[in-house]
Amino acid sequence: MPAPTVADRLAPFGTTIFAEMTALALRHNAINLSQGFPDFDGPAFVKEAAKAAMDAGHNQYARTLGVPALNEAIAAWFRRGGGRPVDPTAEVTVTSGCTEALAACFLGLLNPGNEVILFEPYYDSYRAGVALAGGVARFITLRPGQDGRFAFDEDELSRAFGPRTRALVLNTPHNPTGKVFTRGELALIASLCERHGVTVIADEVYERLTFDADRPHVSMASLPGMEERTIVCSSLGKTFSLTGWKIGWSIAPPPLSACVRAAHQFLTFATATPLQHGAAVALGDPACEPYVRGLVDEYRAGRDFLGEALGSLGFGVHRPDGTYFIMADHAPVSRRLGLADDVAFCRYLTAEVGVAAIPPSVFYEHKEHGRPLVRFAFCKRRETLEEAVRRLRSHLG
Repeated sequence: MPAPTVADRLAPFGTTIFAEMTALALRHNAINLSQGFPDFDGPAFVKEAAKAAMDAGHNQYARTLGVPALNEAIAAWFRRGGGRPVDPTAEVTVTSGCTEALAACFLGLLNPGNEVILFEPYYDSYRAGVALAGGVARFITLRPGQDGRFAFDEDELSRAFGPRTRALVLNTPHNPTGKVFTRGELALIASLCERHGVTVIADEVYERLTFDADRPHVSMASLPGMEERTIVCSSLGKTFSLTGWKIGWSIAPPPLSACVRAAHQFLTFATATPLQHGAAVALGDPACEPYVRGLVDEYRAGRDFLGEALGSLGFGVHRPDGTYFIMADHAPVSRRLGLADDVAFCRYLTAEVGVAAIPPSVFYEHKEHGRPLVRFAFCKRRETLEEAVRRLRSHLG
């Protein structure tokens, strides 16, 4: 019997780079600054709430749109974070992580041939999700400016809209660049989407992880005229250091929520019941706000520490305004080592230096823009970052 082949729509994507680099890090006992997960645990009061839910018998299927207490907590959390008032039953859908919410958006919203505008570099599931739904991706490149921040060309974005454009994916704060889109940039995007009748799929998983007062997170759904044409997707994992729980959600007006739910019910039907109860406590407990502020302070310090170290070693550092990633230009270092591109550089770092990072060209359709860059995750304990810097200095300094 001939070996089965992967379907054409998924064959181009291969194995996700996160799994590949994490496996390489394990093989070489490298410090994993590639995949974006903390090397510490989330808050104890949240874990205790999930355990209590199990003991109380909350172990069967949840309501497909979410446990009521969590839907209410998400609506309140969104409002406190600067979003609009939300009906927790009609507009909130709990999903198995933000990645599932995004997949449900693509599958529930797109018809074959519909176009979706993506800013590159992009989180790799966007491209695959559009392909799964039979959509066609159009790409707008974010390029670093003189201030080191990534920006898009307004004329290029305007030209990307056409009669087949159905959706635009907006990730802010942005993975992998750490860019926080300004209110002015959002207003321009909103005006183009209104003019062309386009829905915004807003990935806001890093909504609370911003570091600078002059670049606060602004939700697209809070802008005038965008409430009825925006699906906000987010999750618990990034803000509460519980990435393995895979508790995510979408927030959208009822017509758009219907699109998400049409797909969600057949993707996972419902998300883990006791973890939903734990998530409701995380978002609703008064202890959550001090926890989040403390986490942001730690990440800001990690950003500054790693960024300064990379700069001292010759990297061109693009200082992030949000998320927990740093993009850096590795070309000055790679030239000394005789390495051709980001993939070769990251393999060398992992195998020879003992520090794993991500080659960002996998996040670009136009891969030449990513080859000079490397992405490091700083969502790690300080001692982990210090050991990573020690190894980098020992081999590259």
